[in-house]
Amino acid sequence: MHPRNPHNARYNFPQLTQALPELATFIRLTPTGDDSIDFADPAAVKALNRALLKHHYGVATWDIPAGYLCPPIPGRADYLHHAADLLAADNNGEIPRGKAVHVLDVGVGANCVYPIVGTRTFGWRFVGSEVDPVAVRAARHLVAANPVLVGHIDLRQQPDAAAVFEGIVKPREEFDLTICNPPFHASAAEAEAGNRRKTRNLGYAKAAPVLNFGGQPQELWCQGGEEGFMRRMVAESVPLAGRVLWFSSLISRKETLPSAHYFLQQAGAVEVRTIDMTQGQKASRLVAWTFQNAEQRQAWAARRWGPHPPAPSPVERGSQT
Repeated sequence: MHPRNPHNARYNFPQLTQALPELATFIRLTPTGDDSIDFADPAAVKALNRALLKHHYGVATWDIPAGYLCPPIPGRADYLHHAADLLAADNNGEIPRGKAVHVLDVGVGANCVYPIVGTRTFGWRFVGSEVDPVAVRAARHLVAANPVLVGHIDLRQQPDAAAVFEGIVKPREEFDLTICNPPFHASAAEAEAGNRRKTRNLGYAKAAPVLNFGGQPQELWCQGGEEGFMRRMVAESVPLAGRVLWFSSLISRKETLPSAHYFLQQAGAVEVRTIDMTQGQKASRLVAWTFQNAEQRQAWAARRWGPHPPAPSPVERGSQT
């Protein structure tokens, strides 16, 4: 994991249960005598997320509707720390912080985790887009329930389930970064098969398959799968070439990578970067692209972020809030 990621060590369950006492009911001993939880239990996974968000990010109230995606916090934080390095490279090595940095999270979900982590770590301002009205309402409730998030996160309903940026980005609106964790299955059957494999990997081969991290259909699969989604995202990024500094997306399947690079080459991306990320046994990669050259990106940084970025947030310094 990224060296700044506060989750790059084993979970500190004594600290987490102090932040959220209810987590203690889910803790069990591993065969080696270490504290852990049953990662095949959705209730345990949700409690762990609540504890992590409260302890590390000062978010006192967090919940999601039943059956919605409950993402692993460490991997989401890793994406954002690598993305921060991407912005820093165009800003004389300094991570830009504060509300001057405008980020679009495509498919924010009911959990709103990327904006929460990005806001609390770097002070960035987020727009989260989402096709599911239930998820939008849930995310808005999360923001309203936590004063530390109010004024930093704007949730927008995507009116067209087949669109990525269209219908969300307003005229003349600029973003320093777009992020996305696209659905990577091509059908419901494929998503179920993937969950069965994950269940077996967790050591529960005889158990009935359970979506331990949850997920609605639009969160888990889409027509064309991950490759089809990337094709649409790249195509819709071209008209925004001058109004977005860096586009990016998580790619879960290594088989998607050659196609993604081909789409970007055809679209005329000036620079493409691929960053490998690892969380436990899971490997993924972040693909970022821009239509602006180095000189244009430096001018963008000077215009939008200024010469003196704000000091690191309390969360990034490692203090508890």
